[in-house]
Amino acid sequence: MVVKRLKYCVNGEWKESATTKYMPITDSNTGKVIAEAPCCTVDEVNEAVAAAKAAFSFWSATPVSVRAQLMFKYKAILDTHLEELATFVATELGKNLNEARGDVLKAIEVVELACSTPTLMQGDSLMNVSGGHDTVMYREPLGVFAGIVPYNFPAMIPFGWMIPLCIATGNTFVLKAASAVPQTAVRMLELLIEVGLPKGVVNLVTCSRNEAAILPKHPDIAGISYVGSTSVGLHIYSTAAAHGKRVQALCEAKNHGLVLKDASLGLTAGRVINSGFGCAGQRCMALSVICVEEEVADEFVAHLVKFAKEIKVGPGYDATADLGPVVSAEHKQSVMNWIAKGIEEGAELILDGRDISVQGYEGGFFLGPTIFDHVKEGMSIGDSEIFGPVVCIKRVKNFEHGLAVMNANPFANGSCIFTQSGYYAREFAQRTHGGMVGINVGIPVPISVFPFSGHKQSFFGDLHCMGKDGVAFFTEVKSVTSRWFDKADAKHTKVDTWEGTMTRK
Repeated sequence: MVVKRLKYCVNGEWKESATTKYMPITDSNTGKVIAEAPCCTVDEVNEAVAAAKAAFSFWSATPVSVRAQLMFKYKAILDTHLEELATFVATELGKNLNEARGDVLKAIEVVELACSTPTLMQGDSLMNVSGGHDTVMYREPLGVFAGIVPYNFPAMIPFGWMIPLCIATGNTFVLKAASAVPQTAVRMLELLIEVGLPKGVVNLVTCSRNEAAILPKHPDIAGISYVGSTSVGLHIYSTAAAHGKRVQALCEAKNHGLVLKDASLGLTAGRVINSGFGCAGQRCMALSVICVEEEVADEFVAHLVKFAKEIKVGPGYDATADLGPVVSAEHKQSVMNWIAKGIEEGAELILDGRDISVQGYEGGFFLGPTIFDHVKEGMSIGDSEIFGPVVCIKRVKNFEHGLAVMNANPFANGSCIFTQSGYYAREFAQRTHGGMVGINVGIPVPISVFPFSGHKQSFFGDLHCMGKDGVAFFTEVKSVTSRWFDKADAKHTKVDTWEGTMTRK
């Protein structure tokens, strides 16, 4: 097999890096190296920022309707290349084909939102705010933004959450693509260039965190959009904010669900299976902990184990597979270490996915569905993000106990309740700490017109990605107040002691 060597992109040109260090990209289904990504030098990262800075002057002056037309063209070409892009995701990451398509479709969904930027960027106005004065508020782009992205959604996160709204509002962008899965991002940028993206508006590098560390401090960067671990997110937030930059840092999660005794247990178990084991658990909205009322816990767990055993594990590009591999051998080992930790802590391992093997793909990074029961307070497997196909069961006495257990967790991306009680559903929606709430919904990710609104240690910043928050993050407001006089009136006016008002003698 020929190992492809990737390039980086500056000013619309794909360039060979001067680096001597290349990072392997594997087919997660086979474990074989299929490509190499350059660890771009600091000079090359600076080159990308400089290109974005140079492009900002003309791109920000380009009419918003023209920028929106680019988004319409981009949406159309992404639709055409959906299967190609999904295959990239299924190969380098390992998601099954339906999940891989979903990754790309969620990116397209935000591109569709960006098509409406002429409306989303509209400001406010008020005539005669004071005698003869009118005020208009405009939204304007800020400059160069940088995106630092993880591996788990190689299409949706950079080319959905970040780039469409950023460039449609008139900014320019430098993407630090995920080194383990950059081919999807590379291809999506190629398609954006193909439909007419001007040079320098979006630039792409691959590098280690050492080279990327210049971005939060860079004087020509206006803001940072980050998705990844909480420790790194907090560091980026603190560093970039200290240098006067805008930051949205979307971080770890440990999403909890609460199953009440009146819930439809079979249907609920099916939703938990989809949420907890979908994408091999490698998503920040995975429902990885279930608090279930003790009275129905045995019955619910029986449903969960039965459905989990029916999951077909196989390569991502096998259309019949339900659960693909995790991203790398290192990550597989990390998840296995967590499972061993759970056993050590005293949780009951009722379904073990560590010994699974897929015929013909023995080198792939596969893990089967894994379920722990009787996970107690203080056990790290029930409190920390594992990011793998592992679901923990916490047995609780009632609604109040379950809600207290859930809210005690430091992360608060999403939370769900499964019940037929309108009262408890409303109480839960009001009192849960989760920023995205599901009521009989296992993956409460909103469509792109709403923000992806994590709370607590799951998010650092003020404005979330997507929706109106996303537009506000990439723009700043300017308020313009005006008054006009005719020549005859001009000599009869004076400025009142209250600045901004004008009165006649």
